[in-house]
Amino acid sequence: MTTPQKTIFLAGCIALTAACTPTIRIEPSDKPITINLNVKIDQEVRIKLDKEVEDLISSNPDLFPQ
Repeated sequence: MTTPQKTIFLAGCIALTAACTPTIRIEPSDKPITINLNVKIDQEVRIKLDKEVEDLISSNPDLFPQ
């Protein structure tokens, strides 16, 4: 091959290689982002219930005999 033919061949190879590259698109969601904050509330409820159960057991030791 001569130099102009090599140049055209090389340009064609580069164009074909560039056409085969994958495209990644990041699109935002149409729905709003929601953050569930019920975990903290759930933990507070459990702590309060645990404290009430401890108080109940300590005030009534005959509930769970050993």
